[in-house]
Formats: sequence, structure tokens, C-alpha cells
Amino acid sequence: MTADHYAVFGQPIAHSQSPRIHAAFGRQEGTALDYRAIDAAPDNFAAALEAFAASGGVGANITAPHKQAAFAACTTLTSRARRAGAVNTLLRKGDRWHGDTTDGIGLVRDLTDRHGLDLRGRRTLLIGAGGSARSVAPALLDAGILELVVVNRTPERADALIDAMGEPGRAITRYWEDMRELGDFELIINATSAGHDRSADFKLPLGLVNSMTTAVDLNYGEAAIAFIAWARSAGCRNVVDGLGMLVEQAAESFLQWHAVRPQTDAVYAELRGEHALAGED
Repeated sequence: MTADHYAVFGQPIAHSQSPRIHAAFGRQEGTALDYRAIDAAPDNFAAALEAFAASGGVGANITAPHKQAAFAACTTLTSRARRAGAVNTLLRKGDRWHGDTTDGIGLVRDLTDRHGLDLRGRRTLLIGAGGSARSVAPALLDAGILELVVVNRTPERADALIDAMGEPGRAITRYWEDMRELGDFELIINATSAGHDRSADFKLPLGLVNSMTTAVDLNYGEAAIAFIAWARSAGCRNVVDGLGMLVEQAAESFLQWHAVRPQTDAVYAELRGEHALAGED
């Protein structure tokens, strides 16, 4: 049986667990596939994607920093991808790419189904306004959060994200330097890639946290250490990294490519055993 070609594009990408996850899904469903990791610099992404298609690539996942570039590469888009302005899942249709974003639904599924959290009515702080933040913002609003406050070091990017959500009053931006005046939140999400810098140190105001706060880093592994350490020191009630979201968004991508959604619990449990959450033994 000839395996179809799939890939995940990003930079850095050597750490990615996506090839392993999709290999596990393929074994589970009896689906032959060839899934590889492709390191592509931002100025070479379009060419790398075109070369992948020319070699028989039929589907791809996209991670930082390419999610908005992938959006631009698509001829057709799902409504949620169009709203987010970012894409993490590509499907080849003829000689064109069709784009979707599965990060948001993956995050919500991880938080609600795996961690048993009710997102309804939660005042939410989203730190960052790049492709990862754009990917999860619509799904958080659809899950019933009370308010979405976006803070980014470049305020223009935060404003653009909020404008795309189309929910004035419920989704708002605030300046980074005003973070001490924002009040407290029931949900705080780090959507920045700052943790990839090993010298990163999250010094966020403790006043952002209340007795019910859940802190989530969309990163996992070493890239999540700094934010998770801050969340624990601040006394957050729940602390979650992005490993569960990674598995759940991968399952949604697999569903689009193969018309079946694989079971995720065993794959997550195996990865969790190897990637302990920061601060756990």
C-alpha cells in the first residue's frame, strides 16, 4: 500500500510530536501514511509548501510562525479559519490548498472533556496576538466565555485580532503596560512563543489571579516551563500546558484527512508520561 504524504511545517520543528501522534493515529485506524516534520524559515515557507505539494503532499499541519502565511496560501477556507485569519490544517484539493484551524476546538475539547472545566462565564485573558492566539480566540468565544481581553506587546496586532472576532464589547484589547489595572481572570492563556527563549521569565502581576483561575500555556515541554512556573507561584487553581491541545487538534486534522476521528486518550497518556508538566515529578 502506498502511503499518502503529510507533514508539519514550522521553525523550530525538531521538537514536534506531531509525526509521532499521527503515526499512532494511523496504526489505530489501519491507515497508511507518511508524516514528516519540515523546517521552513518564514521567507521560504511558500516555496517549501509548493515543493511539498509537488512531491505528492496531500495534507499538512502548520505551527509557529507560519499560521498566518498558511492562511494566505489557501484558495478556500472554513468559516472558522476565515474568522481567525490563521490556518493550522491544510488539505490539498486538486491543485489548491483548503485551510482550516483546529487549534481552538482542540483547546476547548482538552479543557472541557479531559480537564472537566466549564468555560462558560469565565473572564479570559489572552496573552499574545499571533497565529496561535488567532487560532484559539474564536473557539473560546463560541465556548461561552464572558469576556476576552487580549494583551500583546504590539497593540496593533491585538487590535487586528479583536476586529476579526466581530464581537465589540465582549472581545477587547488592553495595553501591556496597563496589565496591573485589568483586574482578575478565571482563565489566563499564554499564546506567545516567549518560552522558546530559555532565558524567558514571566513576571505578570499576581492580581490577575483569583481563587478560580486556570492558567493555560499553548506550548508544552521546555517552552512552557517559564509560564507554568509563574502560574504555580501565583497560586492558580489549575495549570495546563498545550500537550492535550496538541493531541486533540491533531485528531481533528486526522478527521478531515481520513474521515474518521481517532481516539486520543491513549496517545495523550503516553506523551504525558514522557513530558511531565513543569513542577511535576
